[in-house]
Amino acid sequence: MTLVLVFSGLLFAIGTYGVLTRRNAITLLISVEILMNAANLNFVAFSRLWEPELMTGQVFALVGISIAACEAAVGLALILAIFRRFGTTDVGRIDFLRG
Repeated sequence: MTLVLVFSGLLFAIGTYGVLTRRNAITLLISVEILMNAANLNFVAFSRLWEPELMTGQVFALVGISIAACEAAVGLALILAIFRRFGTTDVGRIDFLRG
């Protein structure tokens, strides 16, 4: 259990570092996916620890995976639209409020 939580914490730290330091929109999207995978890993680990007979953690992880897939599809569509409009995926250079 400890090894799984350390691995999940490491994944969460890597994802947080990626979200806070990167400026490319695709890298930000990948970092958010890593954060969601860390949360799904925690769902399964704690479900196996507290209620090994029930599959609640696995069900929540499957719901989280489906939400992550939808988020990735919408995020990539937005990134493509932004790239076509502004010619870059750098989130620091994109300013939506200017005409």
